[in-house]
Amino acid sequence: MTSSNQVPRVMLLVDVQNAYYTTRSIHRCHFDYNQFWAQATQDREVRHAFAYAIDRGDKKQQEFQNILRGIGFTVRLKPFIQRSDGSAKGDWDVGITIDALQYASDVDVIVLVSGDGDFDMLATTLRERYQKRVEVYGVEELTAASLIQAADDFIPIKGSLLLK
Repeated sequence: MTSSNQVPRVMLLVDVQNAYYTTRSIHRCHFDYNQFWAQATQDREVRHAFAYAIDRGDKKQQEFQNILRGIGFTVRLKPFIQRSDGSAKGDWDVGITIDALQYASDVDVIVLVSGDGDFDMLATTLRERYQKRVEVYGVEELTAASLIQAADDFIPIKGSLLLK
């Protein structure tokens, strides 16, 4: 960790699809990325900030991606894949995990926006093996208990973190 006179270095990892669908499902509105950035980076030095999204190629989505870039995120995109059975593929779990592990040595705090329980092992590894502080933002009703338990701190997405 940092010494008392150093500003903590932070990395933000945002699972855009998870934030979108869980916030919409429970709160019937959108996640406020500007407010999140302000809250998660307050009194911290941002070293890395990634937003992981699926690229469907539509104009509205491209505008949203540009807003994320304007806030300060590096937007990582994966193409949307529609399977022949009608289901869709496009999850960033492996990409988020690789970036978290690759850049962990550059930061003191890792902030993950996702409720996906698949990230509980990542949070545990970052805390125990890399001695990093892990903060998770998620919609409480749709965030895996195992992920909440694996984090140093869980911040529910509600109130000022919502665009109404």
